[in-house]
Amino acid sequence: MKIDYCNRDACKACTLRARCTGNRFRCVSRLESEAVLDRMAERLAKRPGILDLRRESVEHPFGTIKQSMNQGAFLMRRLENVRGEFSLTALAYNIRRAITIVGIPGMIAALQAWD
Repeated sequence: MKIDYCNRDACKACTLRARCTGNRFRCVSRLESEAVLDRMAERLAKRPGILDLRRESVEHPFGTIKQSMNQGAFLMRRLENVRGEFSLTALAYNIRRAITIVGIPGMIAALQAWD
């Protein structure tokens, strides 16, 4: 939601109005959650490499799920159903990753050792 702030009386008496606006008054717009966005921008400015790290660790699974596993939109409705659908997708992704990293013989050995 966008919030507009205009103070016409303050603009009339302002000595900087000629440099600020060519209109009779100036209107400033901000998003309702813009303070959160400002804090996030400050944190990113202090640690610019953190976004790259997040892209490497968090964004990759979702991109893989969406592209390779053809999971674009959820088929179910209601939060409980969508959670179940995503849990199955995440389980399939994790099994697929484990097979890629350890291999099928390693997975079988790990399952046998778990008993």
